[in-house]
Amino acid sequence: MTIEEMKKKKAERGYSNEKLAELSGVPLSTIQKIFSGITRQPRYETILALESVLSDGFGGCIGGGGSKVAETMFEYNGKKQGEYTIDDYCQLPDDMRFELIDGRLYYMTAPFTPHQVVSGAVWSVLNDFIRKNKGKCIPFTAPVDVHLLKDGKTMVQPDILVLCDISKLTEKRIEGAPDFVAEILSPSTRRKDMTLKLSKYTEAGVREYWIIDYKEKKVIAYDIEKDALPQIYGFRDKVPVAIFDGRCQVDFAEIDDTLEFYFGDKE
Repeated sequence: MTIEEMKKKKAERGYSNEKLAELSGVPLSTIQKIFSGITRQPRYETILALESVLSDGFGGCIGGGGSKVAETMFEYNGKKQGEYTIDDYCQLPDDMRFELIDGRLYYMTAPFTPHQVVSGAVWSVLNDFIRKNKGKCIPFTAPVDVHLLKDGKTMVQPDILVLCDISKLTEKRIEGAPDFVAEILSPSTRRKDMTLKLSKYTEAGVREYWIIDYKEKKVIAYDIEKDALPQIYGFRDKVPVAIFDGRCQVDFAEIDDTLEFYFGDKE
């Protein structure tokens, strides 16, 4: 989709720059530069994030436009953003991924391949540690539904999680807060992962939360259980897992080398 095509779609849907920033996760200043002509060649990931909102399919956070399917769902349910419940969430198409946070539905696009490489590598370290120590915790990768606050209005799908309280595990979902959660940033989820989800995970009682930014090569680790200040690590560091008292460490240098091997000449 060209910038001119995006301008047309933006006008058709009546989106302001502020609304488009909210739905796509792209910074408002970036959007302003793109549509004013200051930025003539936006980054590829920025284009993808904007297209996810402006395309004819689902995009960004449902509401105020969106696809014909979204509009039909609104008419059928007779609800607005902020009014959706777990029952509404469970009626959504099985072949489309959403998150429900405070009654608002967020469409989740398919992650990029580097995202999946990072996710698999972190999960593998967690899984190996738990197995070798004969632990009872279970590591998961998305998609798995987590009824986070058990309030009927919030269902998330963390990129990576560890659950140690098996009583929360059902065949359909996890009922309550996991012990460990990691989210891998993408353009369309950056704002949600760094602010909204941090707040929700803290409120729900998640013990540890990692924000992994493979583009900026950093990890922000929150030891929520100890109410400690966040620790920032680089992609050459070994990051300790606090819920395992640091005995488990993820070597991000290995992950960085893997990303460089597969994608270094494609940036």
